[in-house]
Amino acid sequence: MGALVWLLIPLLAAIGAGLWGSWANRTRKARRDGPELDGYARFRAAMEKPGPARDPDAALTMR
Repeated sequence: MGALVWLLIPLLAAIGAGLWGSWANRTRKARRDGPELDGYARFRAAMEKPGPARDPDAALTMR
């Protein structure tokens, strides 16, 4: 009887793994990209804007 109990452990683990695998691969609804990508788009737009012209020697003469 004890041997049957020990054989049930891997069987239950395999069933649990199969259930978890099917749950993990389920089809999800498509969601909006989210606010983090909106922030990234704003960052890219800001980086593409031309900034003020800088004089490389101006940093050396600042007091």
